Amino acid sequence: MALHGKVALLTGASMGIGEAIASSLVQAGANVILFSRSEDKLRQLKDKLAVNGDTKVTYRAVDVGNYEEVDAAVKSSIQEVGHIDILINNAGLAIGAPKIFSDLNPSDIMTMNNTNINGYMFMTHSVLNHSMMNRKAGTILNITSITGLEVPPFPGEAVYHANKACQEAFTNALRNELSGTDIRVLVLRPGVVATNFHSLRVGHDKKMYDEFIEGYEPLIADDIAQGAIYMLQQPLNISVKALDIVPSAQRSINVFDRTWNERRE
Repeated sequence: MALHGKVALLTGASMGIGEAIASSLVQAGANVILFSRSEDKLRQLKDKLAVNGDTKVTYRAVDVGNYEEVDAAVKSSIQEVGHIDILINNAGLAIGAPKIFSDLNPSDIMTMNNTNINGYMFMTHSVLNHSMMNRKAGTILNITSITGLEVPPFPGEAVYHANKACQEAFTNALRNELSGTDIRVLVLRPGVVATNFHSLRVGHDKKMYDEFIEGYEPLIADDIAQGAIYMLQQPLNISVKALDIVPSAQRSINVFDRTWNERRE
């Protein structure tokens, strides 16, 4: 599917993987709607991306865990830019590690559940009802994680792991429910990516972060963005239903080849 002229709505757009995907979408000629909590970062990103006069870039400061905010922002975005052809559910966070589940603050549990589960469902519900279902066309790309399929590599991941497993189940069930339409539902699962996300998930503990990526080269946000664009550019009759993108040294979620860098010296 050629992306030129298509309208893509992207959540978690202000930094990391979201920012990289937004940039790649604009380079491909798509019109982009950016959702994130930080209006300042969104404004800066819009200014950075809007150098291409052939595309439209707009944004809304939105808490994806608040349905009223989401629905209002989706409706106003459609009025401004037009029907949404692509929804990329990318917003997400992991907090609290290395605390085990019983030691987590309930507020952290609710924050993760609200963003990682409600956020995906609220965004999808609103975009389907205001844009995709009446045309029976579109693509929904959920950015999940290999964490949803395997046991996480360190303590403190119980909630995030459960969130990602829920996203996988939601994606698969939604795909079946949308049979009889031309709406594709896809999932992209990153492995270890060197972004603020991975620093946040370990409470910005530099020692823990450095130990996690010791001996190998993690992915960067652009690697995931390239994968997303590849999935979205496939013709309508092809669905890359699920794509795992991991560092080659990450043999599974728990097994890392920590001699990877050594062999390249």
